[in-house]
Amino acid sequence: MKILSRAPLLALAAAVLGAGGAAAQSHGSVQDTSLFAPMGLWPSPNEIRTGSGAPGPDYWQNRADYTIRATLDTAAKTVRGEMRLRYTNRSRDTLHFVWFQTEQNAFKSNSLNSYYFPAGSRFGARGFEGGDVIERFNQVVGARSVPLRQRGQETMTKVDLAEPLAPGQSTTFDVAWHFAVPEHGADRMGRDGPLYEIAQWYPRVAVYDDVRGWNTEPYLGQGEFYLEYGNYDLYLTVPAGYIVAGTGLVQNQAEVMTPAQISRLAQARTSATPVHIVTLDELRSGAARPRRTGTLTWHFHADSVRDAVWAASPDYLWDASGWNGKLAMAYYRPTAVDPWRDAADQSRMSIMEYSERWFPYPWPQISAVEGPISGMEYPMVAMEAHSDDVYDLYNVVTHEIGHMWFPMIVGSNERVHMWQDEGFNTFINTFSEARRYPDKGNQMQRALQERQLVERLMQQGVDFTIETPPDRIQPTQLGVAAYYKPSVGLQLLRQEIMGPEAFDDAFRTYVRRWAFRHPTPADFFRTMEDVGGRRLDWFWREWFLENARFDQAVDSVVVDNRGNAQNVTVAFGNRERGVLPIRARFTFSDGSTQEFAYPAEVWAINQRRYIREYSFAGKQLTRIELDPDRRLIDVNRGNNVWTPRGS
Repeated sequence: MKILSRAPLLALAAAVLGAGGAAAQSHGSVQDTSLFAPMGLWPSPNEIRTGSGAPGPDYWQNRADYTIRATLDTAAKTVRGEMRLRYTNRSRDTLHFVWFQTEQNAFKSNSLNSYYFPAGSRFGARGFEGGDVIERFNQVVGARSVPLRQRGQETMTKVDLAEPLAPGQSTTFDVAWHFAVPEHGADRMGRDGPLYEIAQWYPRVAVYDDVRGWNTEPYLGQGEFYLEYGNYDLYLTVPAGYIVAGTGLVQNQAEVMTPAQISRLAQARTSATPVHIVTLDELRSGAARPRRTGTLTWHFHADSVRDAVWAASPDYLWDASGWNGKLAMAYYRPTAVDPWRDAADQSRMSIMEYSERWFPYPWPQISAVEGPISGMEYPMVAMEAHSDDVYDLYNVVTHEIGHMWFPMIVGSNERVHMWQDEGFNTFINTFSEARRYPDKGNQMQRALQERQLVERLMQQGVDFTIETPPDRIQPTQLGVAAYYKPSVGLQLLRQEIMGPEAFDDAFRTYVRRWAFRHPTPADFFRTMEDVGGRRLDWFWREWFLENARFDQAVDSVVVDNRGNAQNVTVAFGNRERGVLPIRARFTFSDGSTQEFAYPAEVWAINQRRYIREYSFAGKQLTRIELDPDRRLIDVNRGNNVWTPRGS
């Protein structure tokens, strides 16, 4: 989900309010509140999730395979659907009921969402009475279709099974429903004139996992999704004049495309430059569609995804290019031609960058679709609004496509640990943005922007603890807590603590270990330590679990001149709870400088003071400055410099 373009980062600081937290660890019978205490909050390793952070030999997760047939009624502005869900229980438990997400209910009057967010706000539903209307909810038992008892709790619906579902067994649900499409569905789906972006649109089975059992957090608009993986077949019936983008590949091209479009799409798959699949002339003349009257049914198929969505418009221009056999596509209206004419190539570069750097893109296509949604991600579909600036458009396109890695490949629980999704993605975006537009700043310069924002918010005391569920955070704080602060933490870990080589190795291993699985924060922390070869309890505690501040200082300097030699004793101070490496620049009377760097672990014995002795021959020390290049976080830089008295 888009939170904010990178340009106005510092302007965000004045808008946020926040609170801090602290965690204390128990060490034997004595309370140990040190940052360097062993991480007692982690769950005990077992055969499902190991102490190394890797899935264990008994790791399991359930599976959900969907066949959905839906019809868009543009006159009534409704979607009507029927689905068959094959649900497989791979857990060790017999299930007597199943929870489903019925998330259009967030847009009913007097819903919990309506009490959280005003109708006109970003996460509300403007002037609209909506909700899922379930027409049929059956379980297929043998040759019978048995009606099931449902007990709705707004966006979560409990379904009692006709027959218990034993470990290793599958069952099939037969469901029919319809809903009115909101104009603005919490900035994640909606409509704009004849254009529809359809998401959160079918009863989705909730996740049953080894960590929490059924995950039943309601959908309130701000926290996102946590879903099972499976295969999807979508049969989408729309007016014949519509062009549809969706999760997966179109299986019936000859029925919904012209021969020219089919040929162009095949050409685009191996073309590094965009090919116009549907042109403006074809839209104007009507030649863009095989026929203009009645309806057409588009069949999409997708493997190993955790959701499926679609967008449809009679006015879509359609571009496509290819990378490594994958299609990178863009759908946009003529009113958005500039700068959307660049979107297919932006999509291509995004999957290329993330594939080459972190993990290969596993699906056959990626689609950027233009519409009223400011920025939202779903498997193989990235929704973005019209933009007047090509740089801002790329920031959003590459951000939403970055979500294909987090959380579409690495399937974390966004509704509880949003930072594992948004924070990781914000971090990888800095590399993609720098690659596309280096004239706007390299990766380190972009990371510096984020670091300056977080430092300023810490100075004001208005940042927020990262490990906080998103629905407990004010919308103005969400960008800091879930996006920028985790990204800054990863940048510090990579550049200042682990080093790029060790970090990248560990981060890639985390993605590889947990691709198409459900990792927890502890799985990430443990993997980074396991592969990086470094204990980082102190860093996880201060940066992710607490709301620590950081303030290094030059506490005192004692100079002893003996002939041609100058002996110097420096006491480096740490005046807040958080610790980071020490980076000091010594400047001498001849204009030369010398850099000294010490790892953060030097604070383990005495978290307040670290003393070093130096000897310089033929030189006179004139200045000591901590973190002169602003590579770290420091809430008070006024105590970072020492100069001799009288100088």
